[in-house]
Amino acid sequence: MSEIQKRVAVTGIGAVTPFGEGIDALWQACIQGKSGLGQISCFDTEGFALTRGGQIPDLHVPEGIDRASFIMQTAASEAFADAGLAKGDDMTHAAAVVLATNFGGACSGEQLFTDIGSGDINPTAAEYQMSTCADRVGAQLGMCGPRVMLSLSCASGAAAICHGTELIRMGHADIVLVGGYDALSRFAWAGLSALRAMTKDEIRPFDKNRAGTIFSEGAGALILEDMSHAKERQAEIHAEVLGGWMNNNAFHLTAPAKLGAGSAMVMTRALAEAGVAPESIDHIDAHGTGTKYNDVTETQAIKTVFGEHASSLTVTSIKATTGHLMGAAGAIESISAIKTMKHGIIPPTINFETPDPECDLDYVTNTAREADVKTVVSNSAGIGGCNSAVVLRRGGDCA
Repeated sequence: MSEIQKRVAVTGIGAVTPFGEGIDALWQACIQGKSGLGQISCFDTEGFALTRGGQIPDLHVPEGIDRASFIMQTAASEAFADAGLAKGDDMTHAAAVVLATNFGGACSGEQLFTDIGSGDINPTAAEYQMSTCADRVGAQLGMCGPRVMLSLSCASGAAAICHGTELIRMGHADIVLVGGYDALSRFAWAGLSALRAMTKDEIRPFDKNRAGTIFSEGAGALILEDMSHAKERQAEIHAEVLGGWMNNNAFHLTAPAKLGAGSAMVMTRALAEAGVAPESIDHIDAHGTGTKYNDVTETQAIKTVFGEHASSLTVTSIKATTGHLMGAAGAIESISAIKTMKHGIIPPTINFETPDPECDLDYVTNTAREADVKTVVSNSAGIGGCNSAVVLRRGGDCA
């Protein structure tokens, strides 16, 4: 545990996913093992070999606001309300915003470049800037403290939680809205397609016949709060962030480090920051992309960190359900872990058919499993070698 003893509570959660707006829609889909993937219609997919993804249904974006920014604002509003906060509360310098994304306002960027080419002036050019979303959320909720934007590829959402936790522990904020977000766009899809990591099949994390991942859009938001501040205002405590860590493999742009070395190190440092022994962890909310190398190296990393205890851990990946939510993935998966602890139900890793001898942990497959889960490690990784891990404890155990 850090020498600074401030504890960090999660008092609000919010989500927008391919299942629509709201935490309940996400959670019910996860525990029922429903897929949120389908044909993309929010941009022109002509010329792309793969055109299935996780698109938010019935999303009506107001004119003048970027699609991704609107998604994040919607999730932030739910988390803010869930925490029992209201604009106008005393949230001056002590209320911060930390957001993370891969592509930011790419949808607005596409329009901007089109307008420049035609000689028109785009009045929403500012929506292309990554800072704009954080500014919008801060103004929307009246949060006047530090504002931070991160971009750590698909480790972004969990990295936002790590950074928000540090702001509270260092005394720079009492309340931090953290979140990850991304939207589907032709620009983003072109880059993702170039990675050659997507599959025409379903996402099959840890399955021997897995062939790749499929990307989705969405946003996850959490309200982090100084524990004493939360208890003073009698807020419901969903969970406690015990610790977290971020690092980089410094190995390869797209391939994971050998034996999952970077992931192993980030989990080890997160546990040390949390002040908990590996044996005290009950469950791993895995990155689990369904790509050949990620699933094997993540399994190897878990074995390295947890030793003999690895065989006692339950492991799941919700990406087969939600799709790979890019910058939102770590935030949404941490929310899923919080719901797992609260309800005692582990969402399944769906589409699992054939065991892989190299992936030999206790994966919760195809059907949800009841379990008494008190502590979780939520694991994330991304292009460029970025890794992040968050250690969470059940809210009911936060004396």
